[in-house]
Amino acid sequence: MKFIISSTSMLTSLTAVSKAISAKPVLPILENILIESRNGELYATASDRETTIETKLNIESIEGEGKIAMSTKLTDILKEFPELPLQLETNADGTSMKITSEKGKFDVPGASADDYPIPNIYGEAETVITTSCSTMLDGINKSEFATGNDELRPQMNCILIEMNNDCFTFVASDAHKLVRYKRFDAKSDAPATLMLPKKPAQLLKNILPKDDTELTISYNNKQAIFTFGNYKIACTLIEGRFPNYNAVIPTNNPRKMVINTKDLYNTIKRVSVVANAASKLIKLQIANNTIEISAQDNDYNMSGVESTACQYEGDPISIGFKAPYVLELLNNIGTENTLLELSDPTRPGLFLPYEAESQNGDLLMLLMPMMI
Repeated sequence: MKFIISSTSMLTSLTAVSKAISAKPVLPILENILIESRNGELYATASDRETTIETKLNIESIEGEGKIAMSTKLTDILKEFPELPLQLETNADGTSMKITSEKGKFDVPGASADDYPIPNIYGEAETVITTSCSTMLDGINKSEFATGNDELRPQMNCILIEMNNDCFTFVASDAHKLVRYKRFDAKSDAPATLMLPKKPAQLLKNILPKDDTELTISYNNKQAIFTFGNYKIACTLIEGRFPNYNAVIPTNNPRKMVINTKDLYNTIKRVSVVANAASKLIKLQIANNTIEISAQDNDYNMSGVESTACQYEGDPISIGFKAPYVLELLNNIGTENTLLELSDPTRPGLFLPYEAESQNGDLLMLLMPMMI
């Protein structure tokens, strides 16, 4: 197998697929990137058995067919080249690769690809849905940060994607915070639901283009395949049932506060420095168009309080939240002002964009309170 390719083009493709490689692969061969030629095209693949990425490389020419498993050391070498065409050629038994540039040659060891597991990225799909890359990217960006990391509850370590003829709904929760984001310009004729694990969601977040490139989602009850441009990403789906998120969203919230998002973020960030290191508890006291934010750490005899103006409707209220969670929500809300809706100190608070980012999106963020 011999081919000519742009150094930067190959580096970009290999860097993208290498993100699927696990830090602790289940098989030693999965530490490598599979490079193979098929029908005059060149492909690069990486996998951890649960998630697989394949990309078609943009080559200038290719001769012969073959395959080789190359370590990510190849990407380290490619990083040192400026933009120029490179000729790469594997040896007869497919265990090493020679890189030839206009100035020199490099010999890089590889491994036989015969032991590389055949990636299942062409599985039989029960459902096929077409949308745009920008829609999926927007949904993942809005929700991925709220996914959990609980090995005992894998259903919390994913993004729930519900698709019907009204909208696409993206939901994520770690049992402390919850995000629900609806895209009304994305629709599916047949209702469909999938639970996308965190790792492939993060890979899609890094690779999906921001434009309206067509994205095809093919899936059954075990696997989903996302196809766009030169990429295919296949992943094993989370099994089980996602918690009933609608049941925890309070609907009667008579206390409503509007405040500048940046002002609230900066105030909480300053006050939280003196919060207890273990609990990170901050207290919000809201009354008379003023919010007072306070925290204390009795172990080190520290405390802090700041007040800032807001627009408030309702009876006075004092409620506690975990500061890092509030900062996460505010950092992802995306609007100049934030609407905080509350019912009482024991029920979740809703953080909502006060100004709609667009008519096509509806974002809701929920945060569980803490005991004051």
